[in-house]
Amino acid sequence: MPTYVARARDSRGNARNKTIKAENLREARSLLRDEGLFVLELKEAQPFSLNMDLDISFLSSVSVKDKAVFSRQFSSLVSAGVPLVRGLGILADQQTNPKLKKALLAVSNDVQQGGSLSESMRAHPEVFDNLYVAMIQAGEVGGVLEEVLERLAKVLEDAAKLEQQIKSAMAYPIAVAVLAVAVFLGMVIFLIPIFAGIFAQLGGKLPFFTQLMVDLSGFLRNPVNMVIVVGLVVALVFAYTTFYKTRVGRETIDRLSLNMPIFGDLIRKNAVARFSRIFGALSRSGVPILTSLEIVRDTSGNQVVANAIDATREEIQTGGMISIALQRSKVFPNMAIQMISIGEETGELDSMINKVADFYESEVEAAVKALTSIMEPLMIVVVGGMVGSILVAMYLPLFRVFDLIK
Repeated sequence: MPTYVARARDSRGNARNKTIKAENLREARSLLRDEGLFVLELKEAQPFSLNMDLDISFLSSVSVKDKAVFSRQFSSLVSAGVPLVRGLGILADQQTNPKLKKALLAVSNDVQQGGSLSESMRAHPEVFDNLYVAMIQAGEVGGVLEEVLERLAKVLEDAAKLEQQIKSAMAYPIAVAVLAVAVFLGMVIFLIPIFAGIFAQLGGKLPFFTQLMVDLSGFLRNPVNMVIVVGLVVALVFAYTTFYKTRVGRETIDRLSLNMPIFGDLIRKNAVARFSRIFGALSRSGVPILTSLEIVRDTSGNQVVANAIDATREEIQTGGMISIALQRSKVFPNMAIQMISIGEETGELDSMINKVADFYESEVEAAVKALTSIMEPLMIVVVGGMVGSILVAMYLPLFRVFDLIK
């Protein structure tokens, strides 16, 4: 009998992990419900196996854009009256992403055997996250799967667009920075030694800055020193990733990122836009508020923001209001909190929180454009400074060379 691993929540809202044996996925979920647990994630425990069958799906990843395209196509098929199994099969056949293709085939098979769409998708958390599954489940329960898929596609398309804008804004400065470092190292390692040899033949004492560059060139040309430098960089990256995996490290680094001079405001606005868009979509789809906040917390991408959402969720459990709880966290901007407060008072929270999402998404777009306009001249100055430092180091001794020649 297969063994299933579940992540669930009891009647008090406490998270629990449980292992259960059942004949199939549907029976396992039924047994957990009988115990009074609300299942968040359920998948079959994978025993150790030496199976050597070639499966390259693990090499790929499912991007937000992939899921957005799938959701849009699936919504069109459902609205056209195509049965779920046939629609999933059609979309799986035309998929180019191997991981998504494999998941869709498995979901189609489970649905064909009598499982619900949300339960089948929940078995593939690497493809369909809690947000996706919760909205699909709400659509199934409310009989509005087509509408929910349309809304889900819009949420994912907006997220993919925003993500692409940020990546595009960062691509230029990263490329220029890599090129600048490469040019600087090339000049230090290969060009400086030529002039150092000329200066040594002429004799005389080099200026301090030129001598510093010559010493740096000698250091970098030594293979042992290069190995040490690479080792230090690898050690620093490993220490950073290890520290970030801890709760204290994640909170510390994420808090620092929110307080950065240029990028902090962009990160904060992006977090508010993401929270508002996802929470609004979940609420409008009929997902309970506590479940919606839990999903938004897990998809926030920033531990400080996640802590604020978690505190909000705990206060709502005791009868508090979302706006007051968010205000206490001192993470969300006052304007967003005031708009949410108005939505709570007027009973139009869904509509108001979507307006908050629209506003801050436009703010993020404007911030990205402003950041790009700032970074371009800044990177030019940095590149000019790095190359200019080499030229200055080479030209400073020329005045003394002329005196030596005389």
